[in-house]
Amino acid sequence: MSVPSNQRYLSVWLRRLSTDRIARLLPAQGNGPAPDSPYVVVATIEQAQRIVALNDAAARLRLKTDMPLADARAMYPSLPVFEADFEADRKLLEAVADWCDRYTPLVGLDSPDGLFLDITGCAHLFKGEAALARDLLMRLRRQGFAARVAVADTPGAAWAVARYGEQGIVPKAETEAAVLPLPIAALRIDAGTVADLKTSGLVRIADLACRPRAPFAARFGKGLLLRLDQALGRAEESIRPRLPVPAAMAEQRFADPIAREEDVLGTVEYLARQLATILERRGEGGRLFQLVLFRADGKVHRLELGTGAPLRDPARVRRLFTERLAALGDACDPGFGYDMVRLSTLTAERCDPVQSGLASADDREEIAHLVDRLGARFGLRRITRLVPQDTHIPEYAVAAVPAHAPASFHVPKTSGDDWPQDSVAPTRPVRLFEWPERIEAVAQVPDGPPARFDWRHVTHHVVKVEGPERIAMEWWRDDRGNKLTRDYFRVESDDGMRAWLYREGLFGEVKSPKWFLHGLFA
Repeated sequence: MSVPSNQRYLSVWLRRLSTDRIARLLPAQGNGPAPDSPYVVVATIEQAQRIVALNDAAARLRLKTDMPLADARAMYPSLPVFEADFEADRKLLEAVADWCDRYTPLVGLDSPDGLFLDITGCAHLFKGEAALARDLLMRLRRQGFAARVAVADTPGAAWAVARYGEQGIVPKAETEAAVLPLPIAALRIDAGTVADLKTSGLVRIADLACRPRAPFAARFGKGLLLRLDQALGRAEESIRPRLPVPAAMAEQRFADPIAREEDVLGTVEYLARQLATILERRGEGGRLFQLVLFRADGKVHRLELGTGAPLRDPARVRRLFTERLAALGDACDPGFGYDMVRLSTLTAERCDPVQSGLASADDREEIAHLVDRLGARFGLRRITRLVPQDTHIPEYAVAAVPAHAPASFHVPKTSGDDWPQDSVAPTRPVRLFEWPERIEAVAQVPDGPPARFDWRHVTHHVVKVEGPERIAMEWWRDDRGNKLTRDYFRVESDDGMRAWLYREGLFGEVKSPKWFLHGLFA
């Protein structure tokens, strides 16, 4: 049974990576055979020189890989020969992988001559999987590579179809139908195992899939059956991206490549605005940014810069990359221009909004300008501001005064700004009622905290409580001479409501104290 998955993978097979690399160097060297003439690449294997790669012209002469060089020279004495350079091949494969990053950031190496691309969710950007595969194949061929590609539900199936199949795009949920008819070598197993299986009469993958598994596991190990299950989608397999997956990414493609630095920086600011929207939604800011410039000729420039604090301001991101490009100079040559630009946030950190100050002259000017604008629209008498008052009674702690009134009209607060606090919880609620609302409360002991209370016809049972915080009324607040003391409690009910309650009056002051709800915590 296949493992359900919505993943889609694209396998790229560079059929003649070594000879294609040499063909790209021949025009620059000015000597050696013409690119369309036969030549082979050899390496020393088991103390003998053998052919490890050959171009199409040599293949038409019926030369094959793993053939001894002596046999090939006996057939064609003047056959040009090049020494294998596996390190150069690896670097070229990595360069192609960098270029394939234009299709998806999830690109993995499939050494020595292939790549895996996780194109899940990317195909619609290229008008479908078939269009994406055609575009990739066409661009690789323009760069001089002989390549084949395939798309399937699993990396194993894509690998098999790219090398041995005819159908480039395997439809979803049709992996087995595409893989079973392929030769046994399409399972990504070593040549010795392939030879042993063929000796046993197993030529196609279907021949192996329909037989009991235990004898094959005993003879060839579990690796053979694992490759079979991965190719058929019965076992999960994922690729290993060679580059870190960005936290956020934005990109822009161009029908006509751009080369001017101003155009590049303008694109950077445009993409930074898109990243800012994504990061702001997450409450994050970038700490490490990467700018990837894809040249039209296939070369890729990657520029990275870090920040001292989380950043998501597009203008600042542009200024930083302006400095970076100025430092690189000619090292970041645009060539024939960039046909794609990508800006990524590789590392992001928490970036909470910061309240700007209100004390500086600039801030006061901005506030005055805001008051003028609001007053022009709604009328100055409708615009008020809250001014702290010299009292610790919550409902009298602030006063609303006209926003346009002179500073001398305001009554300054002269007492300390720090309220006593006996826990890490806020001592004042986020939502404070204009006037306390009467409630009915029941306490376990007369002067203790409430055990339950009724507010707006709903009964709330208290599960957690903090307090009391005792506040005495000033003598001048009550015309009748009653200076009742308040005991405030921060309570949490069984349904999660967090409220600020107080009992008005001590038992020595009144016979039956009253309870009020003054505000709600967030």
